[in-house]
Amino acid sequence: MSRLIKQAAVLALATVLTGCATSPTGRSQFMLISPEAAIVESETAYLSTVGELDREGKLVTDPELVGRIARITGRLVTVAEQTFPASRDWQWSVAIIDDPDTVNAWCMAGGRMAVYTGLIEQLQLTDDELAQIMGHEISHALANHTAERMSRAIATSIGVVAVGVAADNSATAMAGAALVANVALTLPNSRTAETEADSIGMELATRAGYDPEAAVTLWQKMGSLSDKRPPEVHSTHPEPDNRQAALERQIPAMLTLNPDRTKAPVTEIDMVL
Repeated sequence: MSRLIKQAAVLALATVLTGCATSPTGRSQFMLISPEAAIVESETAYLSTVGELDREGKLVTDPELVGRIARITGRLVTVAEQTFPASRDWQWSVAIIDDPDTVNAWCMAGGRMAVYTGLIEQLQLTDDELAQIMGHEISHALANHTAERMSRAIATSIGVVAVGVAADNSATAMAGAALVANVALTLPNSRTAETEADSIGMELATRAGYDPEAAVTLWQKMGSLSDKRPPEVHSTHPEPDNRQAALERQIPAMLTLNPDRTKAPVTEIDMVL
């Protein structure tokens, strides 16, 4: 590695370590990568994931279920775009994954989502409860939590890159960069980010016309399932009992936002079939 390249790498590392941002709730965020860059990386990961699922025949095409998910998510997207104008340029899409054993849903930066059939079937979700969980996942994207996770991956691998630079070992430096790409999008959200997404998601779902009390019944069901076997939620998630209590305290304020449960218009989104 030439001296010029080493100096450039060290400068890049120093520059990366200066990032910061503020979440929609006013929380200071550790941000070493821009939300725009996170969207680009998420798109690549998403297309790769759904492409593999398509080849395996695991994408649900049942018109009734597809229509239900499109309707609920489309209302949430309408409210998201009204509240967070930057998201109007996102490529909103949802893949329904045929996996009855997996209790999970997620939303990457840029609005690319997935929901597993196990989530709906095992928990017997109502539309209101499904809106709460999809609102929660959408909120992770709106609050730039993907970029935060990628920043954590950079922070954990930055030492590897720095060692490679200092030791004049380009292979080690490249390994650090690869670690960022491979690990960033699979890291769990922090407990703080989960709590933040709970609040933002509850508001999204309420404004979209869904019952805020469903946020509590959702986590009652999730807690009941956890007694039998852990669902696809990470240890960084708040305990279900604590989560229920926190959400329940927010219900009175939520009820004032849309007391008549007026349903938001449905924004057309791409259903990945």
